Amino acid sequence: MSGSKLRLLWAALAGTLAAVLLISGCGSPAPEAQKPVAPVAKVTFEPGAGAGDVNPAAPIKADVDHGKFDTIALTNSDGKQVAGELSPDGKSWHTTAALGYGKSYTWSGQVTGEDGKQVPVQGQFTTLKPQRTIRATINPTDDAEVGIAMPISVKFDKPVKDKAAIQRALNVQTSVPVEGAWAWLSDQQVDWRPKEYWPARTHVSVNATLYGVSYGDGSYGLADLSTEFDIGRSQIVKGAVGTHRMVVIRDGVQVASYAASYGEEYDPGRNTPNGTYIVMEKNPVEIMDNPRYGYHDVRKTWAARFSNHGEFIHENQENVAALGKVNNSHGCINLSAADAKAYYDSALIGDPVEVTGSASSMPPQYDVYDWLLSWDQWAQKSAV
Repeated sequence: MSGSKLRLLWAALAGTLAAVLLISGCGSPAPEAQKPVAPVAKVTFEPGAGAGDVNPAAPIKADVDHGKFDTIALTNSDGKQVAGELSPDGKSWHTTAALGYGKSYTWSGQVTGEDGKQVPVQGQFTTLKPQRTIRATINPTDDAEVGIAMPISVKFDKPVKDKAAIQRALNVQTSVPVEGAWAWLSDQQVDWRPKEYWPARTHVSVNATLYGVSYGDGSYGLADLSTEFDIGRSQIVKGAVGTHRMVVIRDGVQVASYAASYGEEYDPGRNTPNGTYIVMEKNPVEIMDNPRYGYHDVRKTWAARFSNHGEFIHENQENVAALGKVNNSHGCINLSAADAKAYYDSALIGDPVEVTGSASSMPPQYDVYDWLLSWDQWAQKSAV
């Protein structure tokens, strides 16, 4: 066979082999594509992403498993970031400031997982919008020094329905153990008083975490409240009307016995009624009116009010002849000018005034009647 024919034969064989290999290759299955591996880091939110009607006072936080936060922020609808704190290990973040009612909040940031992959922080939620918010005030105020019968009083600018929820948000701490309780005196006022008088020189702290508390009927608390105050020395006025004297007991010792005139004993409208009261306010000059008994714009000095029914301890120099002898006032405790000034200077708001021996007793219906109730009666006014 010539060399040219041999070369042609080898070329034909090579072409056939290539065709066979090509056909065989096309018939084989393609290698399986590798699936992407999901990042291991996972972010969770409280409340969950997309939540609505979230209570703005509830815990607000974000956590990451199998990773750490690189950055994280919670931003309100005005673009302002909410103050918060990242845990030392970088795995948890929580707010350190209250959120607002009826607001939208957005999460943002980034997490790096244990696998080195990055995951975005993203989500949104909205807070509840109350039908109304109710404002509260608290008394005594910060740094006050008050008497041993002073109640703690929380008052609301509108009636409240869920008294139990409100009461559970109120906390009283004392520097020495003191037994006491909250009592609802109306739909707009809850007071705390000790079972017995406060121990002298007790320090008192009150926290009312009312923001976010549902008061019922679509109402919520407007703001938290707090106060710290001190109980002063013990001072008690003993007003035994039949003795025609007003005795002052300070820290267990009698320090004064003033000649006094109490209310007219034979006229129910002029009695100084039996009861335990507190000094509510002090005014160096008080203008007094009583149309029923025919006087108007009467000026009296060194006046300490102890009942919103209209009773005061005050100067009545014009009635000095009756002091210590006859009860002829219109319900107040009359003292001489010098004695009234001495007592006025010694008195603290919240000092108890105990009136006994009168022909009538004060009904528990005026603003400050905390001590006109027995302890059992008081405890029954608790909502929890």
